[in-house]
Amino acid sequence: MITVTRRLEFDAGHRIPDHHSQCRNLHGHRYVIEITLEGEVLDAPGQSDNGMVMDFSAIKSIAKEHVVDPWDHAFLVYKHDTPVVNFLRELEGHKTVLVDKVPTAENLAQLAFNLLEPHFIHRYGVFLKLTRIRLYETPNCWVDANKSTA
Repeated sequence: MITVTRRLEFDAGHRIPDHHSQCRNLHGHRYVIEITLEGEVLDAPGQSDNGMVMDFSAIKSIAKEHVVDPWDHAFLVYKHDTPVVNFLRELEGHKTVLVDKVPTAENLAQLAFNLLEPHFIHRYGVFLKLTRIRLYETPNCWVDANKSTA
């Protein structure tokens, strides 16, 4: 088996409402997401993906459609963070993403894994699997999510 990883970046805001530091304030990050897949190298002479596990541009396309574009320049807000949810609803046309858990890096990585996994399985069957989502909140702080954590 071979693993391949595609890295993408996006900007988003969030807050951790119960945190006892600056993170309880509205703020944003330049997130980096790495999508790692495992599979067999395709041996199909004449096909576009011959010699690849999956074309990097296809990984990018799926990740952008289901995570990066919806989250880029959005505010990721916990659906029970009532003051912020109500405030954002008042901003006409604001890009807001309501999430079921507090939008920590850990929870966002798990959410990204859950959002992306079915799109890789559906498209490429059992020969390809999503093995890890790595989400950098800052250049020095990241979390990993995989099937056992998601």
